Amino acid sequence: MLQALREKTSGWIAIAIVAVLAVPFAFFGMEQYLFQNNADYAAKVEAPPTWWKSAPDWWLVRKVAWSSTEVSNEEFRQTFDAMREQRRQAEGEDFDARQFETLENKREVLEQLIDRAVLALAAERSNIVVGDAQVQEIIASIPAFQVDGRFDPQRYQITLQSAQPPRTPREFEQNIRQDLQRTLLPQRIAESAFITAGEADRLMRLLGERRDVSFVIVPPPAVEEAPVSEAERQAWYEAHANRYREPEKVALEYLEIDGSTLATTGEVDEAELREHFEQVKSRFTGNERRLVSHILIEVPADADAATQAAAEKKAADIAAQARAADADFAALAQAESDDPGSSGNGGDLGWMEKGMMAGPFEDALFALQPGQTSAPVRTDFGWHVLQLREVDAGESVEFEDVRDTLASEMRDNEGTRLYNDLVGSIVDEINKQPMSLEPAAKLAGRPIQTIAPFARGAGSGIAANNAVLQAAFSEALTQDGTVSDAIEIGPNRTVFIRVTSHTPERALPLDQVADRIDAEVRADRARAQAEAAAEEMVAALREGQTLDALAGSRSLAVERVPGIPRGAPVPDPAAAEAYFRALAPAEGASTPGKVLLADGSAVVFTVDKVTPGDPAEAGEQERAMLRQQLGALLGNEDAEVLQRALRSQMKITVIEARL
Repeated sequence: MLQALREKTSGWIAIAIVAVLAVPFAFFGMEQYLFQNNADYAAKVEAPPTWWKSAPDWWLVRKVAWSSTEVSNEEFRQTFDAMREQRRQAEGEDFDARQFETLENKREVLEQLIDRAVLALAAERSNIVVGDAQVQEIIASIPAFQVDGRFDPQRYQITLQSAQPPRTPREFEQNIRQDLQRTLLPQRIAESAFITAGEADRLMRLLGERRDVSFVIVPPPAVEEAPVSEAERQAWYEAHANRYREPEKVALEYLEIDGSTLATTGEVDEAELREHFEQVKSRFTGNERRLVSHILIEVPADADAATQAAAEKKAADIAAQARAADADFAALAQAESDDPGSSGNGGDLGWMEKGMMAGPFEDALFALQPGQTSAPVRTDFGWHVLQLREVDAGESVEFEDVRDTLASEMRDNEGTRLYNDLVGSIVDEINKQPMSLEPAAKLAGRPIQTIAPFARGAGSGIAANNAVLQAAFSEALTQDGTVSDAIEIGPNRTVFIRVTSHTPERALPLDQVADRIDAEVRADRARAQAEAAAEEMVAALREGQTLDALAGSRSLAVERVPGIPRGAPVPDPAAAEAYFRALAPAEGASTPGKVLLADGSAVVFTVDKVTPGDPAEAGEQERAMLRQQLGALLGNEDAEVLQRALRSQMKITVIEARL
């Protein structure tokens, strides 16, 4: 049988069948069998080639001809963490870390990164290039690198080295270049927007428009007393079920430790005080400063051994030249240094203190004597040749000058120590007996306090503290009944809480909210009656009756207000909006309308005349500002349209499981 099978699969028919099957496998799904997918990204953006914009989205074509870029998991996580920290700083104690970790927030951050990736890929496909001069201009304009409003090379170096993670100037400049490439296209599109003088005049006529309005206020009808049937009540309850829910509630007992209430001796030992002064003396003395210049021979991070050796030899030659008796270090720096920030100033880095430049650079600097030049020093930036120009030793201070300050600090430290020791002892006691606060309260000599059941956001006192709320409504406390970890609610103020009762969110039964439903049904009937009465009056106005006649038959007063501008609350902001939504009336006619107000009353009105704004009344400065503002709005809209268009032309793959 095997021989027969071999014979039947060896002919030209079998070869043809295999060839036909190979075509769809080559384009659809074959990569799943041929290649192992080791991709590690949160999102991927792919675009067809510019020379074949209609290229099909087939695997083989996409692999060969399409260009792509990725949003890595690391990039997403760093951006998301930075967003979390911004929200934490902005919201303070109200920040809820658990609520922030939602898929919606993660997708929002990822979508921003995808937009950036789309723009980056579009810039690459359009061959957009950013020159060095533009990069340097942007760097010089960053406030973090400036001193007294001017770019400072020393501040630039220190800021980059102290960043987390530290970055070299080359890396930072590359990031700036990429940002400029990515934003150049939408920025230029936005800046190209403008409005014509005719458009500005039309807008000013609209913004400055005034309307002559007549209106009457129809009071709300009397509250109905008619009974609400069971069917009406049931239908209303089902249609507005979200209104009739009781929120999740917890009741608490807690133990509060306030460091300010702990008694201290208040006495300070003089010998200990003097010993403490010797330990912290540097706080009260001016730190030693050193005025330094340098020459940098830059070494790329990926340089080979030969390149590194050549850079080291060049630095050694320059150091030898700088040590010559007639050497001009500033001139050497201008001619040889690869540091664009300081070479123009003769290598000047300004005054430096310990801790500003860590590692070999600082060690070499503080080993020099004034006027000396160092041997080449290696850092992440390359090889440095340092020259120490001047030393400022700082000023000293006597013990008697700071005695009172140190004594106050020692008393505060004693109170803090007592507070920390007590909190630590309570934590240990709770770890031994996590289901009760009583042993901890006995140890602390503090009473256990209680809080009646409250909903999230409806508590007071410590129950209004966001950290307490997060713990109180956490599953660990609501389900297990254990005592919480220490919760810091202020400086030297800590509480330990335990949930004594927990009521999950639940739907309120119909019979419990029947009175509320009846009141709402009656109020809804009244609103419907008010709207029907107002609509009846508007219909009569459309048929030719006058507002005065309708008002007189209903004992209502007509108010006539000429020249109402946009936004004027006459008699209510909602009414003003309705006036300007109404169509302009024909000559000798009026446009009727109505609007219901929040108190149940209705405003029935007629727009009697429309007077356009006069552009001639605006000064040239006002007109220019209007054109600028409107142009910026239109430009931003154009940039958003461009972003959406670019996204529609690309294939975007999102892996939510990796967020």
